Amino acid sequence: MIARVREYLQLTKPRVVALLVFCAVIGMFLAVPGLPPWRALVFGTLGIWLASGSAAAFNHLIDERIDKLMARTARRPLATGALSARQVLLFAVALGVASMLVLALLVNPLTAWLTFGGLIGYALVYTAYLKRATPQNIVIGGLAGAIPPVLGWTAVTGELHAFALQLCLIIFVWTPPHFWALAIFRREDYARAQVPMLPVTHGVVYTRWHVLFYTVLLVLVTLLPALTGFSGLVYLGGALVLGGGFLWYAIRLMSPPDELFAMRVFKYSVVYLMALFAFLLADHWLVPPLGAGGLFLRPA
Repeated sequence: MIARVREYLQLTKPRVVALLVFCAVIGMFLAVPGLPPWRALVFGTLGIWLASGSAAAFNHLIDERIDKLMARTARRPLATGALSARQVLLFAVALGVASMLVLALLVNPLTAWLTFGGLIGYALVYTAYLKRATPQNIVIGGLAGAIPPVLGWTAVTGELHAFALQLCLIIFVWTPPHFWALAIFRREDYARAQVPMLPVTHGVVYTRWHVLFYTVLLVLVTLLPALTGFSGLVYLGGALVLGGGFLWYAIRLMSPPDELFAMRVFKYSVVYLMALFAFLLADHWLVPPLGAGGLFLRPA
């Protein structure tokens, strides 16, 4: 029984989903001056987790053939035969339906619709089509994975806001260097599975340059919250330090000391995003915002 529960839990990609839900919860806290309403916090988090788990399970189902060919994914429950395709499908649908019911009935319709769009975007648009169609798959499909802080924001406020879209933009630009670092390390897996990831179609050197370009772009994008008055100097300092670290990794990746270095870049990128959002939250609670004028227009 415990083993079967673990297999179903594995379908939800717990570590990936934990990062998505973390960003959504930060979005909830940033949306209001104090603590978010408990109803939105509890049921919003639950609904977003269920939807993320559903999208992950659909990913397992659609990628069954690919997963069997890749060392990183060969031990997944569907790939090993521990669960059948029918079981995975029913589980994915059940999580998806439950998430929509929770969000629509206990949170608000806007969050339910946006979450549904994110689920479809990841499970169908990215996994079923883009992943196999273009080496820019992770760039185009990255919007689905970047939406959690927007969902958190709308769960609390019931409306979209430009500040929430800034959070989405940060994750959107973070996704390519984060994922391409992993793809460099796992390029033989992707080649064997005939998945057109950038290092497979264009080579490792080309991909390294793209990682560096997107990292520079990411550092610039992360300045937006401070420049627009969304956050203050605590966040700005943290973003600059973390961005400097990411830039160092990206530059070092151009001539890495060993093959494992790409995985170190990947692991740093995960810590980077968590720490960046933690700085946003710390700044939100500890320091008054810079105001609508932003950093450079702050009154004397």
